[in-house]
Amino acid sequence: MSGSGERGAVADRGGRPALTSARELAEVAQELFLERGFENVSVDDIAAAAGVSRRTFFRYFSTKADVLWVESPAELARFRELLAAAPPEEPYADVLCRAAPRALSHPPERRTWALHRAELLLTVPAVLEKATVRHTEWRRIATEFVAARRGSGPDDLVAIAVGHAVLAATVAAHEYWLAHPDQELPDIMARFLHLLVPAGTG
Repeated sequence: MSGSGERGAVADRGGRPALTSARELAEVAQELFLERGFENVSVDDIAAAAGVSRRTFFRYFSTKADVLWVESPAELARFRELLAAAPPEEPYADVLCRAAPRALSHPPERRTWALHRAELLLTVPAVLEKATVRHTEWRRIATEFVAARRGSGPDDLVAIAVGHAVLAATVAAHEYWLAHPDQELPDIMARFLHLLVPAGTG
């Protein structure tokens, strides 16, 4: 989701250069959301804090809620790649229980960012509305994987059930993580997936 920003622009940020990447903009926005509350932060506030223009902000994101999904394309791509790379003889439930947590795994320096995103996702209605599109794609990837393994179509009952189970486990894991931030999200996700994803050989 990267785009071309205003390279070299400088704002009143202690002499630091203006931010010019989607990820940096997203991090600034998220800090403001948590400090002031999502509804109390405007696009202009984000742009000013990042040292870019309002127009530059909209080159990266359509709305302020979209900044929380800056990593979403990469996460979805990792999920697809991990599923595609699984041995064909491995049961689909085992593949999903391994691949989904890895797809949402981030390096240690991104842990706080991911935890904050989870908090906003589960507490801010406007953010949850934006999440619906990503949730649908996450579920669809799992559903199509199981359908392919079973040699059926996307309307296969088992494939649909597994897709919904994967999404439910993912959302539940984030909710649990907020209550237990000392634990690691991939570990929590794996536990929920093992509880909710119906076993199958594919």
